[in-house]
Amino acid sequence: MKKTALGLLFLISLFFLGACSAASQQSKDNQVKVMTTFYPMYAFTKAVVGDSGQVDLLIPAGTEAHDYEPSAKDLAKISEAGMLVYNSNYFETWIKDVKKNAKDTQTTFVQASQGIQLLDSAQEHEDEADEEEHAHAKVDPHVWLDPVLAQEEVKTIRDALIKKYPKYKATFTKNASAYLAKLAELNQQYVDATKTATNKTFVTQHAAFGYLAHQYGLTQVAISGISPDEEPSPSRLASLKTFVDEHQVKVIYFEENASSKVAQTLAKETGVKLAVLNPLEGLTKKQMQAGEDYLSVMTENLQALKESIQ
Repeated sequence: MKKTALGLLFLISLFFLGACSAASQQSKDNQVKVMTTFYPMYAFTKAVVGDSGQVDLLIPAGTEAHDYEPSAKDLAKISEAGMLVYNSNYFETWIKDVKKNAKDTQTTFVQASQGIQLLDSAQEHEDEADEEEHAHAKVDPHVWLDPVLAQEEVKTIRDALIKKYPKYKATFTKNASAYLAKLAELNQQYVDATKTATNKTFVTQHAAFGYLAHQYGLTQVAISGISPDEEPSPSRLASLKTFVDEHQVKVIYFEENASSKVAQTLAKETGVKLAVLNPLEGLTKKQMQAGEDYLSVMTENLQALKESIQ
């Protein structure tokens, strides 16, 4: 039913767009016009494109990206773009249906996580707090929160842009190199902060930081699952309370764009403080207008993590 609805929406969007003439299609092919799904994909793509083209964000700022479904208007935007950059089929779960119904368009679909070995959530949640809660594995799509894997995504986006728009190869290559250097510097900051840490465990509301934990030898203990809207069972909360008490956890991390009720409850029951750890699934308009970006937020995340990893 869902697939049929998406198919009809896409056909409607194509109808309203009308048929493109050969001249206008050629103009479209030469013009760099890229649609990106959610904030990290926008940040990485914009860094590579720079001022040589238009990069737009499909999922509005501040929207919960896990729950997003494209509207007919969104599908029209995708079909008008020369390229759509998305993270993975496991995060943008609607992408497969959109691609199936976009065969007659000239839009190139780019999966930024292509070639990256994805982890499953069971691997990331094998902690002393609960061994049975996560027996059913889900693929974790949050690769962008690992500065090393973020570099791989930028390279994939760069290569796809060069293939689509070869005229701008030199510009894309130069811009990507500059941004990759910044990501490498960010990675070094995380390496320096974590290599001497004696406590390497942190407790989060949302299981978004598995790749980051894996990269730097940390352990993520999550209250809920891969989606921030997943509610933990009473037994899960009870085991987490015991875990927090026994391991003298000082901070429980929550995120601003999702309900923090469960994290607040656990913090209150255990007497520990709350702090923000941003999964970067969508910056608010206020944050973007204030000049915050992927690099600045990831730096803020590191400062917040330092309260736990000491």
